[in-house]
Amino acid sequence: MVPIKLFEQKKVRTHFDTEKEIWYFSVIDVIEILTNSSLPKRYWSDLKKKLNNEGSEVYEKIVRLKMKAEDGKSRETNVADTETLLRLIQSIPSPKVEPFTRIQN
Repeated sequence: MVPIKLFEQKKVRTHFDTEKEIWYFSVIDVIEILTNSSLPKRYWSDLKKKLNNEGSEVYEKIVRLKMKAEDGKSRETNVADTETLLRLIQSIPSPKVEPFTRIQN
């Protein structure tokens, strides 16, 4: 079972790597919450391009893990550990960023 975290009643899929003792968070879920985008995958695609053009190393730290999608199927999803996620969301203009960072600590 994939643990779920809630922020403003919205789900964020998570995974705990017991070997590395690191939490991973679904990037798409976080983007959807922070941007209220109806197309969070597109927002993420555009953000990846922007980060790459700026020479940011954040995208290089994104990994892919299988997580359960809304349709119940497991699919590879872009995930970030806490440190990478906090750096990533600094690139998202949203008033929700600051409250979101507080719940991750």
